[in-house]
Amino acid sequence: MTTASLPTSIDATLSLLQSEGYVSDRALATVLFLALRMKRPLLLEGEAGTGKTEIAKVLSAALGRRLIRLQCYEGLDLASAVYEWNYAGQMMAIRLAEAGGVAGDRAQLESDLFSERYLVKRPLLQALEPQEGGAPILLIDELDRTDEAFEAFLLEVLADAQVTIPELGTIKAAEPPIVILTSNRTREIHDALKRRCLYHWVGYPDAARELAILKAKTPAAPAKLAKQVVSFVQAIRKEELFKAPGVAETLDWASALVELDAVALDPGIVSDTLGALLKYQDDIQAMQGSKVGELLDQAKQAARG
Repeated sequence: MTTASLPTSIDATLSLLQSEGYVSDRALATVLFLALRMKRPLLLEGEAGTGKTEIAKVLSAALGRRLIRLQCYEGLDLASAVYEWNYAGQMMAIRLAEAGGVAGDRAQLESDLFSERYLVKRPLLQALEPQEGGAPILLIDELDRTDEAFEAFLLEVLADAQVTIPELGTIKAAEPPIVILTSNRTREIHDALKRRCLYHWVGYPDAARELAILKAKTPAAPAKLAKQVVSFVQAIRKEELFKAPGVAETLDWASALVELDAVALDPGIVSDTLGALLKYQDDIQAMQGSKVGELLDQAKQAARG
C-alpha cells in the first residue's frame, strides 16, 4: 500500500476525497482537514446511509494507511473492544510450571502470565501500536449503539491516545491514530465525549451533489435515469416516512434499475423496485398507487429543470 502525506489545505482535502470517488461538500472537507491538522477525533452524526462510515474507508485508501474498525453494538465490552487475556494459554503455562516443579516462584510466574505474550489485542489497542505507513485510521462505527459506560472508557483513548491495563500499566501511542467516530443518533452522545472531538452533522445531500455521487458510484446509469432517480429520491424524502432513504439506498436503487436495463422511470418499475429504496413495509405501502405517480411526475419535472 502506497502511503500519502496528509492534505495541507481544505482544497487538498476535497481533492483527496474526490480521488477515491467521495463527493464531499466544503463544510465536511473543512472539519476533516482541521481534525487531521489538529490531531483531534472527528465525530460524524447523521442519518444512516449518508456516507459517514465511507469517510474513514476513503481516508484509509487515499492515505495508504491501515483501517482498524470497531463496530459497536449493545453490550460491547472491553474484552471485545480493547483486550483480553489468553486464558487457555495461561492455564497451560501454569500446568507446565507445576509439572516442571517451578510453580513455587509465584511472582515470576504471575509476571510471565500477565505479559504481552498472553495479551489478545482488540481494535482499540491495535490502533495504538506503531503501523507501517503511519498512524492507522481508527473507525469507531455507530457509537450510539453502545452504552454510557463504554463511552466513559473511550475518554482516555480519545483524549490521550492511551489505555490502562491494570496488570501491565498504561499503553500510549507514539503517534495518535486518526479517529473517526460515527453515530446515527439513536441516542444522544455524552457531552464529555463530544468535547474531545470535532463535530460534523452529515445530512442528506442536495440534488446536485447526490447526482454527482450517483455518477461517480454508478457510472453505468444512463444520464436521464440518473437525474430522475435523484429527483425522485429528493421528493420522497419530503414525505412522512418511518425511514427516509439515504445515499446508500439511492445507489442501490440506481444499480438495481441498471440491472433491469431501465433508461427512465415509469410507475410500474418504480413500484416493482421500491424494496431497493425503502426498507420498511409501511413506507412501501404508503408509496404505492397514485402516490408513486404523483412523486414521479414531480421527479420528471425537476429532472427537466
